[in-house]
Amino acid sequence: MRYYRMTAKQKPKSVLWAVGSAVVAFAIVFALGFVLAAGATFSVVIWSITAAFVGILTAMIVMNKQAEQVAFGQIEGRAGAVGAILQNGLKRGWRASETPAAINASTQEAVYRVVGPGGVVLIGEGTSRARVSSMVESEKKKVAKVATGVPVHALYVVGDDHSVKLIKLINTIYSHKRALNRSEVSVVYKRLDTVGLKLPIPKGIDPNRMRAQRR
Repeated sequence: MRYYRMTAKQKPKSVLWAVGSAVVAFAIVFALGFVLAAGATFSVVIWSITAAFVGILTAMIVMNKQAEQVAFGQIEGRAGAVGAILQNGLKRGWRASETPAAINASTQEAVYRVVGPGGVVLIGEGTSRARVSSMVESEKKKVAKVATGVPVHALYVVGDDHSVKLIKLINTIYSHKRALNRSEVSVVYKRLDTVGLKLPIPKGIDPNRMRAQRR
């Protein structure tokens, strides 16, 4: 409930969306049940209870979605946000290090590396696409030497019009065409784990306070 109260405070319209969705869901299920019950009192009661449950569930789903948007909005543009998302949001089959593969200590811009069925995904985070692109290209060369033939994809979270939004980052990673099986993912990840810097996540985000994406 505390989670929902915070969402309602940050985004007041979320309550209206949730209530409205619940009412619509209840009305649809109740109307369907009323028609199918054909006047039978017991059936009408059962369908009414079912409609209530559906309405409550719909409201919870809408509030969860709104809360997710609020959470991502609060960390958008902050150093370490990508690392927090990767640490808490990836499903099984995809692996990412808790620390950046590369980082610019002076600007806190970083490159994160993810390995999964789609190959290797490099995610550049920062405020300057030019600087981050240079770091990403450097990491691409390292990956090519260690994992020859493995597809390498680059995503950018740098705040411009061509950047990937944090809320869409995980799904964008998953969208890449399957190229590796589970055992190959493990082998590639272990090889790449020996490459790059072992630096702590940039200050600004506490990964342990991020909630995992709901699906």
